[in-house]
Amino acid sequence: MSYLKGNCKKLKGQVTLPTEIGMDKEIAMLYDKWGCDAVRDCDGTKLPDEIKKLAEKVYSTFFPTRGDQAWATEHKDQAQELYLMSEYNTAAADTLEIDIMAGYFDQQFQIDTVHDPKEWWEVIDRTTGEIIDPSCWEFDKSTGKVIISNTKKYHNYTVGFLVYMVWDPTQMFNHITNNWGDRPHEISSDICHEETRKNMLKYLEDWLNEHPDTDVVRFTTFFYHFTLIYNQLGMPKFFDWFGYGSSISPIAMEKFEEVKGYKLRPEDIIDEGYYNNPFRIPSKHFLDYMDYQQAFVAAAAKECADIAHRHGKEAMMFLGDNWIGTEPFGKHFKKIGLDAVVGSVSYGAQIRMLSEIPGLKYTEARFMPYFFPDVFFEGGDPLKELNFSWLAGRRAIARKPVDRMGYGGYPSLALKFPEFVERVGKICDEFREIYSNIDGDKPYSAPFKVAVLNCWGKLRAWYAGCAGRASGYKAIYSSGQVEESLCGMPFEVEYISFDDIKENGIPEDIGVIINVGAANTAWSGGANWLDETVVSRIREFVHNGGGFIGIGEPTACQHQGKYFQLSDILGVERELGYYLNYPRYGQLSTEEHFIMKDVTTNKISFGEEIPWVYGNGKDEKILSMSGDYVQVAANSYGKGRSAYFSGFEYEPENNRLLLRAIYWVAGKENEMEKWYSSNINTECHAYLSSGKFMVLNNSYESQDTVIYYGDNDSMNIKLEPMECRWFEI
Repeated sequence: MSYLKGNCKKLKGQVTLPTEIGMDKEIAMLYDKWGCDAVRDCDGTKLPDEIKKLAEKVYSTFFPTRGDQAWATEHKDQAQELYLMSEYNTAAADTLEIDIMAGYFDQQFQIDTVHDPKEWWEVIDRTTGEIIDPSCWEFDKSTGKVIISNTKKYHNYTVGFLVYMVWDPTQMFNHITNNWGDRPHEISSDICHEETRKNMLKYLEDWLNEHPDTDVVRFTTFFYHFTLIYNQLGMPKFFDWFGYGSSISPIAMEKFEEVKGYKLRPEDIIDEGYYNNPFRIPSKHFLDYMDYQQAFVAAAAKECADIAHRHGKEAMMFLGDNWIGTEPFGKHFKKIGLDAVVGSVSYGAQIRMLSEIPGLKYTEARFMPYFFPDVFFEGGDPLKELNFSWLAGRRAIARKPVDRMGYGGYPSLALKFPEFVERVGKICDEFREIYSNIDGDKPYSAPFKVAVLNCWGKLRAWYAGCAGRASGYKAIYSSGQVEESLCGMPFEVEYISFDDIKENGIPEDIGVIINVGAANTAWSGGANWLDETVVSRIREFVHNGGGFIGIGEPTACQHQGKYFQLSDILGVERELGYYLNYPRYGQLSTEEHFIMKDVTTNKISFGEEIPWVYGNGKDEKILSMSGDYVQVAANSYGKGRSAYFSGFEYEPENNRLLLRAIYWVAGKENEMEKWYSSNINTECHAYLSSGKFMVLNNSYESQDTVIYYGDNDSMNIKLEPMECRWFEI
């Protein structure tokens, strides 16, 4: 075994630099220092002519739905729309007046008075769920109020109503974040209007003729923004990076009916005010709408990509902003014919979300932080966020690398932090070294696959932790953290849905199934656990030797005296107050267990963990407890095994805990110490075809570790803080 000295300093390219007007010398310096080969503009900036000449590749941003503001201003009736739900209002008399815009930002929305409210709106008695007949309510345009007659006293009522989106959410966010002052508010037009669609395509043709030095058209993104709703104070009220709410309109609903054969209700989109967020178990109507919109968007996006190609340009999509309808793992995405996808990256799972997209020439990660004033301010610490983002992303790159990297924002802000600038240069070199050494080789993986089971399946692989700028949702905390752990582990990971199991069974190469999330959400499954085919096939899978790991509230849905429907497999159940009369006798196991061997702390942190879980199996072993309740349990079921965690938080000790649990439930403990690092702060990744392996130090301190390689060989090494070291086999 020999140390492979890096040649990263000789490598250049694969890095995209954001630019800024009036900083030609500074941009040229960063371009050389970071070894860039491409430059790009971003929202609110333009590419300087001198910098265009410097770069091998020029990325230019094209906004399909808000690029032509002259058109948008002249055709406000073709602006994008969405359904909003009014606040709950209680009737204290026979008549109730509802100010439908109360609680919403009037600079973002205007009530749609073009389309007949009686046809397109809904008033609902939220106490009973009854739809109120349109003859019993009126809309007063002058006041913006809906007046409901013959109300039932002390019932709650809401109005589902249409609004035009008169300020694009991304431009609004950037405007507020960067203090853009009096800059005009931009409107996004809706291509479901044929007139707007034709204008958008002509505008793209004209734009391409005006940008002959552009090599890559960076579509940001295409047509429909994820759902971002602001309140009356101009602050976020509802945020859903998955949301399809901003893609709805009367025309879309009419076209949907033509394609799918039935009519949508406003409530199919409003969804009791949940707006079909990703925690909701998707209804058939919403899944049909997603499929319709994805097909519609793909067809229109293909027209854009084809035009770019005719002009000799590459077509790149930004996986963010107006990405709705372009689900990269959906069945329609490949029809677009894109060359590349770029996305923002704060953590490792987002790398896999990009790098796993099929059918592209290349993928690119824009690492955090953005060079924006919310991070780059006097007394701020952008270097901390930079290192965090890189260390998290590097683990995933080791398993499946993106092809390029870059940053976004204003370089003038970054230059105020010299240590940050130096560190970015080293990260760029390290990225190129890793990519060059991997050279397309697949990393060593365990002899079985790991499947993550939820309602979304492959459609939203590696998406669970996605929220704005990587801020997590508490109810899905464990799901995102498990993905973050898995993204750098030596496993091939597949995502499967309940429908997959019902229609196709469980693939033979799956060794372990993981179900994680809060009860009654799309991530854990909710009522899907009442399907006899699903539970029977999973029981058969485990009984015959498969592994099952449940985290949080796995298989949870109250039914037939059980809350965890696979409590027999898990060996644990959760108390809801129905079985308090039954004594509990669960005790912490005193035997050493394979899963717990690397646990050194007295108290394991599981983040947003679930309380009141107790052991109920004959063969379960309780490996960790919090008070009287289970945190970690292991169980045998036929020839198979299971493990349960009350929650999960990605950190070194828990990462190793999950790794051991996966190997144990798969019955492959003897396979774990192959291309393996003993220190929990370090990881080993081997590329056997190319005869190389690397060892990563994922911490900010020096680490000593034992590396197990080959069949029975090992060696001791010492790694510097954050070091990545390569070896030849």
